[in-house]
Amino acid sequence: MSVTIEFGLDTFGDVTHGADGKPLSYAQVIRNIVEEAVLADSIGIDFFGVGEHHREDFAVSSPEMVLATIAGRTQRIRLGSAVTVLSSDEPVRVFQRFATLDATSNGRAEVILGRGSFTESFPLFGFELDQYQQLFEEKLDLFTKLLPQQPVTWNGMTRAALKDQRVFPTVEKPPLRTWIGVGGSPESVVRAARYGLPLMLAIIGGDPRRFAPYADLYREACTKLGQQLREIGMHSPGYVAETDERAREELWPDYKVMRDRIGAERGWPPMTRAEFDQEADRGSLYVGSPETVARKIAASVKALGVQRFQLKYSAGGLSHEKLMRGIELYGTKVVPMVRELLAAT
Repeated sequence: MSVTIEFGLDTFGDVTHGADGKPLSYAQVIRNIVEEAVLADSIGIDFFGVGEHHREDFAVSSPEMVLATIAGRTQRIRLGSAVTVLSSDEPVRVFQRFATLDATSNGRAEVILGRGSFTESFPLFGFELDQYQQLFEEKLDLFTKLLPQQPVTWNGMTRAALKDQRVFPTVEKPPLRTWIGVGGSPESVVRAARYGLPLMLAIIGGDPRRFAPYADLYREACTKLGQQLREIGMHSPGYVAETDERAREELWPDYKVMRDRIGAERGWPPMTRAEFDQEADRGSLYVGSPETVARKIAASVKALGVQRFQLKYSAGGLSHEKLMRGIELYGTKVVPMVRELLAAT
């Protein structure tokens, strides 16, 4: 059976460590991300995503700038955000920036819109957290009205109204490919269907099969709302090495530091090695040899019926050299194995 599926990589721009064990500069991390994307393009990966954050442990606050640099060094790989925090941004400017990226990349740009899992951007840009829901809903509504590239009339409570306003530059071959990133809210799933946008499921913990009802809900909502059924994708963390043991031993120290740092802010207890191994065995951590990771990805893709799988390949201080090796194994070993496994079912 022929199965069409896209395979992506994404990074949050984690501040990685050098050979001396010390954090690299933000500038060097960003330059390394460009090299990682160039490698991904050279081995046939379909998509490369860069996240937006505004905190000390991540280097990228402006994904479009990094992606534009990558566009000039690559030929075919699609380039997008992972995610753009629309709630604390300006929808018109977001559209303009990605329309510009689409031009410089010769039509390879896409954007994943979401609320993000951190809130630092709200006070940084002068937004109130008590408007968390309203900001996203209104700004998403405006953004979707920009996609047809026709004069826009819009009004809301969170920004100035527009009347018969055109926005430039336009996308050469519209519409700009736009996804909605969802972390597990049924309301967000239905919202994506209502606007007729593809759905990206952020699955970062637990059995990935527990998200199957969200994929089903999206399909049902598209049908009920009379919308064309769009793609469903999934994003999960992982790391590939030559053997299962090597992958776990290399990832565990940096993954724990990252997870515990974020967990301390959110009231989570420190992660134990047993929890890590459970996520690797039965959860949403795709870590191991190429065959192990491929079998796990294939099982998740079939269970959820998705059309794209994105691996978040970076994790805390895990070095650029290890990330490059993991990317190469993902593109040259894992992806072909997954395609074979899916074709055989």
